[in-house]
Amino acid sequence: MRIVLLLISILALGACTSSGGPKEGSIPTDTLLATSAGGATASGEYRIGATDLLRINVFRVPDLSFEEIRVDASGVIQMPLIGTVQAEGLTPNELSESLAARLGAQYLRNPQITVTVLEAASQKITVDGAVTQPGVYEMQGRTTLLQAVAMARGPIAGADLNSVVIFRTIEGQRQFAVFDLAAIRAGEAPDPVVLGDDVIVVDTSFLSDVIQQVVRAAPSLYLFRTI
Repeated sequence: MRIVLLLISILALGACTSSGGPKEGSIPTDTLLATSAGGATASGEYRIGATDLLRINVFRVPDLSFEEIRVDASGVIQMPLIGTVQAEGLTPNELSESLAARLGAQYLRNPQITVTVLEAASQKITVDGAVTQPGVYEMQGRTTLLQAVAMARGPIAGADLNSVVIFRTIEGQRQFAVFDLAAIRAGEAPDPVVLGDDVIVVDTSFLSDVIQQVVRAAPSLYLFRTI
């Protein structure tokens, strides 16, 4: 049974180019073009979420540094001197800059601050296509494409591992990138990190005809581009 994230109207492109809709066994176009609130920046950098566990290092100021500090349910952290700081929705670099600006305004001269995500809150990804157990899976912390496919009990026999697609929403636009899972398994290509709300499809023959045409037209692997 295919996983439907959020149904929207099929694009006019689909109406013009698809005859009779997706073939049996394919993933509907509207499923893959669904909007999402995924935590990705244009570069795919992770955005901090509520209950994430962080490490904050203020260079040469141990009293303001934390080996572990957890973002609370409302998305904020409590810092000495400056109090409540919004963390949810920011990248680690953006939070570093926010802390530096507030501490630098009154207390420190040119503070150097590093923020590291130690543990990401549970986020969901969808793994579909030619896998043993398609479904929606929760991931804890850093998860790669290989690990995500393993959550779905791996590819089925005969799956085309040279064409694995990750669909991701970046700054409100649905984008995709094609990966060669066989090369990744062999250590010949990097294993990309997946993000919350990503949709992973193993074997592009499981895609609707419209999306297959778009994916096949992609000039290169591993780069996210707009659908």
